[in-house]
Order: sequence, then structure tokens, then C-alpha cells
Amino acid sequence: MADTHLTKTFASAGNRKTFTISVWLKQSQGAKTSTNFVLFSAGSASNTYGQIRLKSGYIQLEDEQSGSVTATPYTDAHFVDPSAWYHLVVRVDTTQSGANDRVRFYRNGSLLAANGGSQPSQNQDLNINNNIGHAVGTLWRGSNSGGEWHGNMAQFIFCDGQSYAPSSFATTDATGIWKPNASPSITYGSNGFRLDFKGTGTSADASGFGADTSGNNNHFASNNLGTNPSSKDSPTNNFATFNSQDTRAGGVSFSNANLKVVTSGSNRNYVTTTQAFTAGKWYMECRFTTDVTHSYVGFCDMSDLQMDGTSALGNKSQEAAVGSTGYYEKNNSVTNNWAGTFAINDILGLCLDCDNKRFTLSKNGQFADGSGNYDEANPTAYISYTATTGFFNFAFGEGTGGGTATVEINTGNAPFTISSANADANGYGSFEYAVPSGYYALCTKNMAQYGG
Repeated sequence: MADTHLTKTFASAGNRKTFTISVWLKQSQGAKTSTNFVLFSAGSASNTYGQIRLKSGYIQLEDEQSGSVTATPYTDAHFVDPSAWYHLVVRVDTTQSGANDRVRFYRNGSLLAANGGSQPSQNQDLNINNNIGHAVGTLWRGSNSGGEWHGNMAQFIFCDGQSYAPSSFATTDATGIWKPNASPSITYGSNGFRLDFKGTGTSADASGFGADTSGNNNHFASNNLGTNPSSKDSPTNNFATFNSQDTRAGGVSFSNANLKVVTSGSNRNYVTTTQAFTAGKWYMECRFTTDVTHSYVGFCDMSDLQMDGTSALGNKSQEAAVGSTGYYEKNNSVTNNWAGTFAINDILGLCLDCDNKRFTLSKNGQFADGSGNYDEANPTAYISYTATTGFFNFAFGEGTGGGTATVEINTGNAPFTISSANADANGYGSFEYAVPSGYYALCTKNMAQYGG
């Protein structure tokens, strides 16, 4: 949830001059707005606080003491890709004589220039690591002050009194990819902690979501967790989400780490998933939780995608849309009663076979039989498309009839509660219904093997 956050007040102040933060993040909307999305903060009053935030896609540290802003360094290097995990290291050491060495930002192991704002003065004590309220995922100024994080986090590490380079927390693997160290050789210090957000172990409340796994027992309390706060999405296996940078027309809003979208109006709004593919067989689930009258699901050729809202999904031969009333559209031609109807809270299974150029759909675990029913154990009806060298994505949205469509997607990383946990043949993902034989979840490990 967008307003999920963790809180803790340290019993005593730690080293406020020197500390290191390492966190893996997957932002949802930071590049789309100037709104603050706060990773970590500490504060005792509205005019006395510190924060590390994403604003307009760049990272900034801000510190304010009794109404006087004392530090605002930031980098112009953006964290804008909603499909990517980034590793962020914020290395603070105000004892340094060189101003630009006092707050250093690193992205995926590389030092980023502090291109704006003011560095803290030499030997300045910051608000972070004081014996005041701290929060992960929101701005804390004596109480929750907004600026909630939108997206995912993983392996959040805070080292009290230590200035560490990124190589202490991550390394380049054999394929050249920057990956986290499962057990970094670091010293946490008295107020240091490590949060893995797994919902297991001891924490400040029963959820286990704020459990400190460093051994320091600096556990955080969870706030407004909602449903399924933990995620299978991780820096080592990245699952597809909605693409917040890729929307048709306006009237589209994203939430729940880009696993939920609301489209409104009559502008043929639709959105696509991340992780386009040219080969393989792919499975995902979705459900509409509001009006389905004008809703549809399908797939599209990304090389032919138009974002002007003048051409609906299904207007071309390399894409198709299946509507809630049982019709499908391909190449601007409508065929009725292909696959029956679907209603609010039905769980739809989308199957795209790029190897044989076929798309089919299940409802609540049963596939369409071609007569408007969902009574067959195996699919006997499908939408075919012609051979192409394009990249494909799943797509969701609404037609021209208006209404408001709310859809949640599960690419193996379920945002809604499921009663079972069905993985694909590789053991990836968690789905309500069994994954059809030969089909796989949309994640980077599968994409590397089958995605073309």
C-alpha cells in the first residue's frame, strides 16, 4: 500500500555525523510527479527533521533544525525506470573536510555527483540517528507527515558510525549484473539495523514486517500494512508490474507498487505491463474490482503501440482485446461470444503463447470452450495472430463507453489475497490457479530463459 510505513524511536542517539544507508528500491511513480516519496526520515517537530527522499526522480538528503534548513544535497541522476530495481547507498560523514565528501550518493555501485543543494557543514549533527522518531516509507516530523513511498524496498540496512562503500553491500555477478550480498561483512553499530520485510521473525508488533535481522533487535513497528505487504518481487528476481510510464490518454492512476490501476473516462485508456517478450509462453492473473461493463484484457505489440487515445486495443492484427460481455476485437473487427462473460472479482488467467501465436483466457480456473462457456478443462478456443518480430505485453483498460475500471494484476507477485499458492514449473510466482503446462510467470529469471 502507498501509505504502509515503519516507525521506531531509538532509546539513545547514535553517531549523527557518520552513518551509511543501503537499500534496494523499485519506485512506482517518482518520475511522473514532483511529489516527495520518502525512503527514510527522522523528526521531532514540523521544523526539526531529516529525510532521504525521491523527488522528481532524483535522490535528496534534507535536514532542517528549528526551522533552519541546514543541508539539501541532491543528485540530478534519476531513478525513473518503474520496471527496474536500483541499489541506493547514501554515505554520510560530516567530519570530512571536503564538502562534497560529506554526503555521497551511489546508484548500482557508481558514485553520483551531488549536482545541487547545500552540503552539511563540517562536523554537523543531523537529525537522522538522534533519539527521536524515525520512519521507513514516510516523512516523520513528530508524527506521520505524508510523503509516502510508492513502490517496493528490499534489504534496508542502516550502519551507525560507519561510512561504507557500495561494495560492502553488493557485487557484480558472473553476468555483469549488480546483485545484493546476502550476508554483507559490515558493522551495524548501536542503532544499526537490517530490514528484510519478510513478515517473519520478532518485531515491534505481531506482523514481523519490521523485524531487525542484524542481531541488534532494533525492531520497527508496522503501520497500515494492508494486504500482502511482503512481495516475491526482489532485486534477484524482478516481477512485471503495470508500466506507469506507458499509458494511453489520461485518466489513469497507479497504486500498490504499480499492481493496481484505475482508468476513468471514455478515452480508450489502457495500460501495459513491463517486461516485453518476443518468445515463450506467459501466464498471469488479474481481477477487476469495480465496473467491468466497458473493461477488457488482452495483449499488444509494443512496436505498434499508440498512446494518443484515438485507437483502441484490438485495432491491429498483432493485438487483441477480450471484453467483459464476451466479445473480442482484433484488426478492428469485433467477434461476439468468444469466451463468455466475466464479472467483478472474477480471477482471469491470461495465456499468451508467442511460440504458436495464440492468446487465450481462463475464468476462475476454467478455460473457454469456444461456445461462450467456461466448462472445459483445457482451452479449445484461442485468438491467433500472425508471425511478427515485435515485442509483446499484456494490456488492460476500458473502451469508449465511459465508467471507471479498477484492475489488479498478479504476475506471480499477488497483490490480493489468494487461497492457494500455485507456482510455475520453475517454482516462481504465487497464483490462485494452477499455471497451464509450459507457461511461466513474468519475472526476469524466466525471461532470461524463455523470453527471446
